Amino acid sequence: MRNALVLLGHADPDSFNAQLARAYRDAVTRAGGRAQLVTLSELSFDPVLRHGYRAPQALEPDLEALRAAIEAADHLAWFFPTYWASPPAIVRAVCDRLFLPGWAFRFEPGKSVPTGLLAGRSARVVITMDSPGWWYALAHHRAIHGSFVTGTLSFVGLAPIHTTTFTSMRTRTDAERARMLASMTRLAGQDLDAPRLPARLALGA
Repeated sequence: MRNALVLLGHADPDSFNAQLARAYRDAVTRAGGRAQLVTLSELSFDPVLRHGYRAPQALEPDLEALRAAIEAADHLAWFFPTYWASPPAIVRAVCDRLFLPGWAFRFEPGKSVPTGLLAGRSARVVITMDSPGWWYALAHHRAIHGSFVTGTLSFVGLAPIHTTTFTSMRTRTDAERARMLASMTRLAGQDLDAPRLPARLALGA
């Protein structure tokens, strides 16, 4: 039985992103897994990494709880809209504050690329955007896929990472949105049935 942590990056509980996240969570549960949904905007913490990596910054209780949930999870599912060709600020803030050296990655002597310490966990990233897919690819060079999926999640060791991108949301019909919601059942099933992941590294080592 796999333990999924569903991370919602939209502040509005009535948003389509929230509907997608709840549909995915419910599908995981129906498939026999465990799922916890966390609305990131409801967490109380300083979003600013005050000293970079130069000095420690104590985690607030909500971030400590989220870190424990990530440590217990087998699979992280992220849901958020696209703001200015990037994830919402709350998503970046959570990564800035939590994905720190010694917990999310570790610098190795003689190596230019750190070791991702969140290895052993898979991820699903579900993105919505008003832009058409061709504009996102040609004008924005799939910016979120480069910075967040590869530059952040893959960097800290999450693998495999599957992405689902819903484009042109501004003009989608109710029937199209219903099919998107229904697709969460299939995606959750695929994620739960994924092959066994490599052994996890020691977090915080």
